[in-house]
Amino acid sequence: MSAISMILVVIVAFFAGMEGILDEFEFHQPLIACTLIGLVSGQLTAGLILGGSLQMIALGWANIGAAVAPDAALASVASAIILVQGGQGTKGIGSAIAIAIPLAVAGLFLTMIVRTITVGIIHIMDAAAEKGNYRSIDMWQVICICLQGLRIAIPAALLLVIPASQVRAMLEAMPAWLSDGMAIGGGMVVAVGYAMVINMMASSEVWPFFAIGFAIAALTDLTLIAIGTIGLSLALMYLKLDEHGSNGGSNGGGGNNNTGDALGDILDDY
Repeated sequence: MSAISMILVVIVAFFAGMEGILDEFEFHQPLIACTLIGLVSGQLTAGLILGGSLQMIALGWANIGAAVAPDAALASVASAIILVQGGQGTKGIGSAIAIAIPLAVAGLFLTMIVRTITVGIIHIMDAAAEKGNYRSIDMWQVICICLQGLRIAIPAALLLVIPASQVRAMLEAMPAWLSDGMAIGGGMVVAVGYAMVINMMASSEVWPFFAIGFAIAALTDLTLIAIGTIGLSLALMYLKLDEHGSNGGSNGGGGNNNTGDALGDILDDY
């Protein structure tokens, strides 16, 4: 990887770390981070496939109460760098996915360190607020956000320091049973992440769409674009019916018996 590519990778990692807190432009999402790293390193296809696979896993990650989700930004950046440095192309995606999971958990330790530091900075900002020094408050806020960026950029830079030949030799030295097992495990993790998303979205209104999409995908030769078009059309139809129900239902007089399911109320009226 050239020096310019390394610099661009570190910049992508820095923005991914910041977006883990800002959550505005979604640079921390695996699909974006891996694709950008693949783009700047000249391996766009491998980065895009890796990002899409990791995105299916990260869809099931969420901060709930005091439970902090694994670090998707570090997992995405580090696994993409390892994939690029390994030089295996799309063949190394399974191993990169398997490596990404422990990296995501390890990222929680870095998150804890940065947030512990920011606690002290918050006290400094409180003191500045008592003095009415808003410029100091803004400065420390920017510093806190930059610390989140460095949380990902520094490990990325350290991974880039490792010669690509050593990374490639390490991956090639893996026995077949280990590399195949990591590939199978990576595929299973993707399925588990997708199942977690389905479990969170499961409802009487959503299951018919899932069943229709599954049947169409399994029984026809339609492309993903065609299936997505059908799904979008069904979703728009549902939203239109839902909007109609929320505006008073049909003329049959049954719209007054609102059960909380607008589509069900409309069907009952008919």
